[in-house]
Amino acid sequence: MIPTDSPIDRRTVLRTLGGAALASVAGCLDGSRGSGTTTSDQTPAATERAGPLSRTAVEGQAIVVEVDADAPVEQVNLIQPNGELFGKRGLAAGARQVSFEIGTAYEPGEYRVVALDGEETVAEGSLEISPQIEIQDVGLFRNDPDKPWDEVYGDTETDRLKNGEAVVTVENHGTGPDAVVELIFAEDVPNPISDPRGSGMYETEQVVVAPGETVDLFSNSFPFGSESEKGMGCSSEGNSGQFRTIIETRVDANQVSKSFDVTYSGSSSMSECEVTIAEA
Repeated sequence: MIPTDSPIDRRTVLRTLGGAALASVAGCLDGSRGSGTTTSDQTPAATERAGPLSRTAVEGQAIVVEVDADAPVEQVNLIQPNGELFGKRGLAAGARQVSFEIGTAYEPGEYRVVALDGEETVAEGSLEISPQIEIQDVGLFRNDPDKPWDEVYGDTETDRLKNGEAVVTVENHGTGPDAVVELIFAEDVPNPISDPRGSGMYETEQVVVAPGETVDLFSNSFPFGSESEKGMGCSSEGNSGQFRTIIETRVDANQVSKSFDVTYSGSSSMSECEVTIAEA
């Protein structure tokens, strides 16, 4: 079943989160436990030179502006896509770089950077900032044991918890940061839950994904655990179906989904089941 949360209410809640709270939660993602294993193999989005503005780029959750050392620039303003001032930064003596923290509650679109000498505009530049998170893959402990399962769920005498959970790999192909705030497994999994407790991710309410980053999201809804009344389980003869992985993102309160073909075979028990997952 597809979640039926009201998009208007959800957007309202997400937009009103304070910047300090966002920074606090993001900092928690660097711990050794919980969702958010991150890799990055792409350079951040950046603009070409605009006069003395030598570089304007998104780095993590901030817009960074670099100014030529000999440029007569006293202040840098950042203008939002709606034309309103996002913030202004003064350049102290010897400083040639300023940054604007945008977090994951910003309005996507074209941001303008204005360099000022007193009240005179020295130069202007612009940067398109828009996230694009896509689901890449779904893995299970029994099929992909090299993921940091023990670091996330802990090392136990049995693998029951790890065997019942899943890891979802997502990548941000856009030019702005975003955060995944909900993870859902629907349709042909043993334990489909349309409204998981909390975020549906292990020990975190959100996972920030910067531009160019690939992040592993570890589930907390036991989607491949014991078969529920609405779920598809294992059998010796084999059961085949299709499930959907759904994530909700913060910036646009969007839902992103991807379907996967799945086969359960070799046993009547999920703990002994052979599970094969492939892109649909």
